[in-house]
Amino acid sequence: MSNVIFFNTYKLKDKASVPDFLLAVEKLIKEHISKQKGYISFKLLAEDDAWADYVMFETMDNLNAFLESSQNDKNELAENFYSFLDFKTCKSKIYSVEKSY
Repeated sequence: MSNVIFFNTYKLKDKASVPDFLLAVEKLIKEHISKQKGYISFKLLAEDDAWADYVMFETMDNLNAFLESSQNDKNELAENFYSFLDFKTCKSKIYSVEKSY
């Protein structure tokens, strides 16, 4: 099976503190997402006011388990992260890794 990437694009809410957002991302990754089964890596991207992130998992089953648990479990770290996002601008997509060079 190929690795999978959960790719998200978004903007932050008006007047959101970027340093506070970056701290929320770091805590969420280090204390929660990186501990999920099949987790490989996370990247945070930015250009001007547009942000993107992706998390890579070993398999689609790992990603699906993560997504299911994210919807069913209240997580204070995730709630803090979400508090910075302008949800009108959020888009998510799942990709399979076809080839790495």
